[in-house]
Amino acid sequence: MNRILLIRGGAIGDFILTLPALKALRDARPQAQIEILGYKHIALLAEKRFYAQAVRSIEYGPLARFFARNSELPAELADHFASFDLVVSYLYDPDQIFETNLRRSGVENLICGPARIAENAGHAARQLARPMEELGINVVDLAERIFPSMEDREFARQFLASVRQPIVAIHPGSGSTEKNWPLENWIGLFSPSSRFADFERLLVISGEADKAQTDQLEREWKNRDVLFARNLPLPCLAAVLERSIFIGHDSGISASGCGRRRQLHSTLRPHGSRCLGAKERERASSQATKRQT
Repeated sequence: MNRILLIRGGAIGDFILTLPALKALRDARPQAQIEILGYKHIALLAEKRFYAQAVRSIEYGPLARFFARNSELPAELADHFASFDLVVSYLYDPDQIFETNLRRSGVENLICGPARIAENAGHAARQLARPMEELGINVVDLAERIFPSMEDREFARQFLASVRQPIVAIHPGSGSTEKNWPLENWIGLFSPSSRFADFERLLVISGEADKAQTDQLEREWKNRDVLFARNLPLPCLAAVLERSIFIGHDSGISASGCGRRRQLHSTLRPHGSRCLGAKERERASSQATKRQT
């Protein structure tokens, strides 16, 4: 299998949970040309960063025809799909329209993985590893790992050049209010009376979904030495988190922080806080150690 295509949609966390399966594939086929079809800003985490040599955008217009029954398929894409020795797809395809069109294009070796994680069916990364196990590849390590490039690490070095270590990075949002710790708790966590008051060097991570929370923190901490990292490319953000102690919610950004295994990962939940250390995630444990904040 010289050419392998992995098709993965979904959000940041979905993609990162697939990395253990992809790592097992890469380890088993070190010389293979692996390409990822996915959301490009997310799949960049893997492009030329150990996992894959190339990434294509799943939002490419002509690809829409592959989701329509009995459509005329673009020859360029059909030929491209047919050029792979193996295609692994995690796309949601309940009517098998996409699968049928891939086979119409000449794809002979196609394995479909779960598009959605089933509750009470084992760890998510284990469920996503099933296509690899169909190939006879044993996925033992369920840790999600990200491998920043030299350029990513140089960006992080320059970005954090003015900030003294140790750096505490926080991500106060997640795009879901159900997952979010109340903002006043974040403020209180680093208030002068808190036991975390000694952590003076704070880095606030934010994206488009977190603008309201970040704007409020910026006003609240305007007189503090706080660095705000807004909308960083994900590979650069992973390199920044590699140099930080990270605290965040159950989100894709937290998963990217966990991808750097030397860093502590704390997950804060609305109804009390629970902390997940790197070892627990690497062992794919769903248990967490209660910790008072």
